[in-house]
Amino acid sequence: MPRRSFLAVFASILALGMFTPGPSLAGDQAGAVFTMSNGASRNRVVAWSRGSDGSLTAAGKVDTGGRGSGGGLSNQGALFLTPNGRWLYVVNPGSDDVSVFRVDGTSLVLTDRTASHGDRPISVTADGGLVYVLNAGGSGGIRSFLRSPGGELDFISGSGRPLSGSSTDPAQVGFTPDGSRLVVTEKDSDRIGIYPVGGDGRAGAPAFRSSEGAEPFGFDFAPDGTLVTSEAGNHVEDVSFASSYRFGPGGDLQTVSGAVSTTETAACWTVVTPDGRFAYVTNTPDDSISGFGLADDGALTMLDANGVTAATGAGSLPLDLDSSADSRFLYVLMAGTDAIRVYEIGSDGSLAARPGVTGLPGAANGLAAR
Repeated sequence: MPRRSFLAVFASILALGMFTPGPSLAGDQAGAVFTMSNGASRNRVVAWSRGSDGSLTAAGKVDTGGRGSGGGLSNQGALFLTPNGRWLYVVNPGSDDVSVFRVDGTSLVLTDRTASHGDRPISVTADGGLVYVLNAGGSGGIRSFLRSPGGELDFISGSGRPLSGSSTDPAQVGFTPDGSRLVVTEKDSDRIGIYPVGGDGRAGAPAFRSSEGAEPFGFDFAPDGTLVTSEAGNHVEDVSFASSYRFGPGGDLQTVSGAVSTTETAACWTVVTPDGRFAYVTNTPDDSISGFGLADDGALTMLDANGVTAATGAGSLPLDLDSSADSRFLYVLMAGTDAIRVYEIGSDGSLAARPGVTGLPGAANGLAAR
């Protein structure tokens, strides 16, 4: 059965299903922002409602039922919010499992927590009811699950696929916009893995290619399928990059813009605005954000010659970032100040600071906005 037909059938089954009850977080807002506490003894999702002006209002916390790592994960994608805003997936790297939440505004109902079938899950992604988890511990690898009508995850037997080696330090797993492939970045091997996804939900044998810049880290896709990656440049001072790629007719990943310098240090986390016009990367040690224009052909152009589209403040250490669904606001998790900074995105891609929020858990990881 073609993959799209398979997911369409599964989606129709989901639509008829009943949700199982679980711990909930009240609230019903048009926009929301989520992160996870990543606490070593108790992982929790922290939620805010998002105002039309981009402002954030605390909406509470809810337990994932699992445990975090209590520290940095060197990852992107610890939380994944589905494009329709109805499901949130969260990794629990300390207890080696994944939590599933049904979402209504900022209301979260925990529907399942299931083993990741690996060690130290750090990144999760979904396409329809098909969910993939990246495990970074041991030799690492990806595993797939199907979300049931009640929101439970059912492991797909035989779905495990390896990385390019036993010690690659992966950062992220993500579906292409059409759901036909998975991408995984490996920091230590300087490789990008491409996994075709079959109609049964299982990934096929991966193909690996070298990243244009050293230490590929976070990535995101534009709606047209253009892949934008950050490359931390082995954390050499003022040597980091962003690259863009597109898939060729044969499914190979072809370079559009290779290793465009940020002029900053350790570009790690990446987001493309939902309208596909801009891409942003955080340069953690330099407390800055670099912005790029994204052309119709997928080419990247730096927005600022010095690489600093926004300075986030001394010692702020920007990590994960995400854009609101309307492409108007950028939200950035600050590890150094335990805060989320808010920026309004201008028509030219410029970033104007707006009031943010403070008091986040010290080990907070991952960011999902809509």
